[in-house]
Parts: sequence; C-alpha cells; structure tokens
Amino acid sequence: MIGHLLTARPTAPLRPNLRDKNPIMPPIPPSSYDVYFQNALDTLKQEARYRVFTEIERQTHLYPQALWHHADGPRPITLWCSNDYLGQGHHAAVIEAMVTAARKMGTGAGGTRNISGNHQPIVALEAELASLHGKEAALVFTSGYVANDTGISTLAKLIPDVVILSDAHNHNSMIEGVRRSGVERHIFRHNDLDHLESLLKAAGHRPKLIVFESVYSMDGDIGPIKDICDLADRYQAMTYIDEVHAVGLYGEHGAGVAEQDGVMHRLDVIEGTLGKAFGCLGGYLAGSAAMIDAVRSYAPGFIFTTALPPAIAEAALCSIRLVRQGQALRARHQAQVAKTKTRLKQADLPMLDTPTHIIPVMVGNADTCKAASDRLLTLHGIYIQPINYPTVPRGTERLRITPSPLHDEAQIEALGQALDEVWTHFNLPRQHAKVAAE
Repeated sequence: MIGHLLTARPTAPLRPNLRDKNPIMPPIPPSSYDVYFQNALDTLKQEARYRVFTEIERQTHLYPQALWHHADGPRPITLWCSNDYLGQGHHAAVIEAMVTAARKMGTGAGGTRNISGNHQPIVALEAELASLHGKEAALVFTSGYVANDTGISTLAKLIPDVVILSDAHNHNSMIEGVRRSGVERHIFRHNDLDHLESLLKAAGHRPKLIVFESVYSMDGDIGPIKDICDLADRYQAMTYIDEVHAVGLYGEHGAGVAEQDGVMHRLDVIEGTLGKAFGCLGGYLAGSAAMIDAVRSYAPGFIFTTALPPAIAEAALCSIRLVRQGQALRARHQAQVAKTKTRLKQADLPMLDTPTHIIPVMVGNADTCKAASDRLLTLHGIYIQPINYPTVPRGTERLRITPSPLHDEAQIEALGQALDEVWTHFNLPRQHAKVAAE
C-alpha cells in the first residue's frame, strides 16, 4: 500500500571516513523522515480509512449514556457500539472490588510474574477461569490479542511438524499468531466444513491444529463448533477456539457458545477476554494443565510482559462470579437485542440477520459509512463507530450495533428513528444486504 512512498527517500547521510578520528556526520532533520509518515497518513485519508477517535466520558450511573467532549463543550450521547456487552464495567460491585484492591495492594503489579511475584488475585482469577470452562488450568495475559498472538504461535512451535488450519474470518490476533508460528498453515473458507475436511485429509498423519472462533465479531455469525470437533476427532487434530465475543453472554454460566452447545469439554484450548462482557481488561487461555504450563514456560508474550495489576484481577474475578450466576442478566440482554433487531427491521434497514447480539447494518461505502456515523453523533447524539477496511472487506463497510441489557425501550426507539433519518438523508439502499464474501 505504501510501496510507492519509497521514491520519496530522505537525503542519505554521508558515510564517515573511518580513518578520521572525528568524522563529521551531517544531521538528518526529523522532518525528512516525517514525509514517510505523512504520506502513509494521506493514503489512509484518500481511501477514507483514516481513523478518528471520538473523545467520550463514560459515567457509571448513566451507562449506556455518556458525555461526548468536542470543541463546543460536552454533549450527552448514547453508546451503541461498546463491547462492554453487559455493562459490567459499570457494575457497583465490580468497581468496589477494584477500588478496595487498589487501596490494599496498590495500582500496579510491579513487573512480570516471574520477577515481581505471582500475586494472589491473579492466581484466584485463573482458578475461576479454569472452573468456568471446565478445564484443568488457565493463564491470564494482558489482553485477548496477546493471548491469541502469543498463545497460538507458542503452541504451534511446541508441536513438531504441526500444520495449522485457520478459518478465513479469524480475528487479526489469531492471524498474527498463526503467521508468527512459522509453521505450515492453510486457510479454510469461512465455516466451510467440506473445505476443512479436505485440508485435514491432505495433512495426513501430521499433527494438526484447527483455529477458529465461536462468535465472529463483524458478521455476528457462529462457527459450527460441534461439527469441527467431530472432524478433529476423526483426523486426530487439536482444537483452539476463540470465545472472546461469547464469554459472559452464552451458556448456563456464561462460559460461551461451546457451553451453550454442550461441547466445551471437547475443545483443547479455549481463549477468552476479560475486556468485553466481563467489563475489565486482559485475555486468557484455558486447557489442560500441561498445555497451560508449557505456554507459561515458553511464551514470550507472557514471560516478558508486566502482569495485570491486582486491582484489575480482583475486578475481573468479581465480574465473572456475578456473570456466572447471572442468567437473568443474559436473558435481559437477549431480550433487548431482539427488540433492537425488531425495531431496525421495521425501519427496513439493511441489517444482517445474525443469531447473536451483534447487529451489522450494511452501508457498503467507506465515505458514506463515516458520514452516516458522524450524522448519528452530531444530529442524534448516538455513537456508532464506522467499520471500514481492513477490519472488513472493501464494499462491506457497516455500522456495528451492540445492544446491552441496560438499553431501554426509549433508547431503542430513538435508535430506530435516528437510523431511519440517516438512511433517508443519504438515500442509502434498504434492501437486505449480504456480505460480498458470501
């Protein structure tokens, strides 16, 4: 994408005369290098892919309402695209757990777990996560991205002659983990069991690792977990599932879609996050004791990074325990999702009909998607960030809506009216949309 920028190289410094004890090196002005960065930014802007951050102040007593800080002063808005799916980041008990732990144990972890000690809250958190997923052990990372990136790459390097089979719609963190593993890998068409089986057959008797997700966050569809487990059993493959957008939301105890489908015990590695439905920060892996210990002992992304602070671990632990007993909360969440979908259908909006809490409303053009998002914010006080390439393929730009159990009927109605006005203003198509890849 920025290969053409190489023609605008800065003036190279003169090579010193090594026989001269005091070679004179002409300075390189920093602005000479800035041309690379500015040209790269200009490219993003020309392609309508330059990301603009909206300054928002979330308020615990008003969520999902917040304050939007802009040049003319703060304005109240309603959040409709947060991944704090259950509003747990604003739960009074979760906040109190964090505050109490910070007062008692300080704000930081002091370093890596090897150097600064394995603080008790993170040990308790890992035990809770292992219990949640019915596994022998769990390991906490600083983010879900790091858990995938370093987890997949480390596991693959520890399995001699392994081949990775990865779903085409996997998250970037999984793609990077697969790439950094350096092992042979093949991409199977999204949720295409026939294609996956053909790749498993071609791999023969080699060790095999299938990497996929439960809920795919951009299209809101679900992976065929049971069928993939069946194939894994048939071809002696190891399974690695990302439940980031499902933990807390599905299953009797909020362990994810695998729990809901009754197949959690069949999965070798379950990856999740503490930063979405649990409302905190961090990621984790859950699996066998030997696998978790091997990742703990070999993964650079775990060994060489500062641990989650005790206060974060205590808040996450509190949130998970609340969610595990929160069947009513999950029921309320699903009810508000259903009401939101019904209202958007009434407006004849081009919404992907998903089986999950993620509601993509298709726009199909990067400029228009950004303009629609801006109009929703400035005119209607509704915040929905535009989703453009490379997060989704070009031509499938969208607004991604994520209702929470805290959105009430009046807010759902206001959302429907606002989207209806925006679609009319920009004369956007209202027929049911399909993703280009389909």
